[in-house]
Amino acid sequence: MAKKSKSALKEKKGVSISEITNASSIKSIKEKRKAEIDVDTLVKSILKKDITALSRAITLIESKNPKHKDLASLILKSCLPHANKSIRIGITGVPGVGKSTFIEAFGKHLTSLEKHVAVLAIDPSSTITKGSILGDKTRMEDLVKDKNAFIRPSASGDSLGGVARKTRETIILCEAAGFDVIIIETVGVGQSETTVHSMVDFFLLLKLAGAGDELQGIKRGIIEMADTIAINKADGDNLKRAKLAKVEFNRALHLYPEKSSNWQPKVTLCSAIKNEGIDVIWNIILDYIRTTSKHDFFNKKRHEQNKFWLIQTIEDQLKSDFFNTPKIKKELANQLQLIENNQTTPFVAADYLLKLKI
Repeated sequence: MAKKSKSALKEKKGVSISEITNASSIKSIKEKRKAEIDVDTLVKSILKKDITALSRAITLIESKNPKHKDLASLILKSCLPHANKSIRIGITGVPGVGKSTFIEAFGKHLTSLEKHVAVLAIDPSSTITKGSILGDKTRMEDLVKDKNAFIRPSASGDSLGGVARKTRETIILCEAAGFDVIIIETVGVGQSETTVHSMVDFFLLLKLAGAGDELQGIKRGIIEMADTIAINKADGDNLKRAKLAKVEFNRALHLYPEKSSNWQPKVTLCSAIKNEGIDVIWNIILDYIRTTSKHDFFNKKRHEQNKFWLIQTIEDQLKSDFFNTPKIKKELANQLQLIENNQTTPFVAADYLLKLKI
């Protein structure tokens, strides 16, 4: 009698699904998960500075699930009376300028002053895989361990200029959780600077010496938005170039008209890696808050930002509703085909779609 061949690939009898679970247990798990999202409990935990609750609320805000949208709105409404008590700082600069290193040094300085710091780092997303390219928690090893700091990287996705769609709502939650300083890091490309500028009190522009930035600084736009320019990596052999760059930027700043805030933008040197000049930047920010608060510009700016975000939110919602309407989806596909066949123009097609009764 022939022996049965032995194989390392043998199927072992496992435990059937019915033995480890059943309809009632599945229902119990679902009900438990549903019960876990209790808005009142979550808000109370946020107000008690519970970081786990804060992270969970931010996840609900960032979620695209329609059910989570209603929960997020309730959470925001409950947290709003406890918000607006922080200093919001936007930090930008071209890739390679040392934003993450600077933010870590700056954050550590603030926590040493017993400040509670939240860093909302906008992580660039790959346009191909849609995944995040960088990991701010990895790049800020010391700050992430600080009990008085909270770092929340958010993939920029397809939102305007790389700024996460729900960053502004996240600011409200962080303020309700008792954070004194909210830092928003931009990806440093596209229109992200303009969007971040519309949600912060103070806008810091990081620059490098000897990288052609001296001439670029004369351009309108980004320089006009900056409340302070900090020339980073001003150490070692680069210190002399940094000092020359400071002179050039100061000249550039004087070409611009005086700001309505009555604040004259500053230019300063710093070295995040050597922790030099970080305290000077914080003192400049405090000086800015004092100056702009004297004639109520600080509060007026926040009110203007609220108006801007009201209009922006309406526009985003109208756009979303329009393109997600089944009738529009169908007709849009038809119009795109007609354009491809040269049977209509983009302008005629747009006019037709907008006039459709939805």
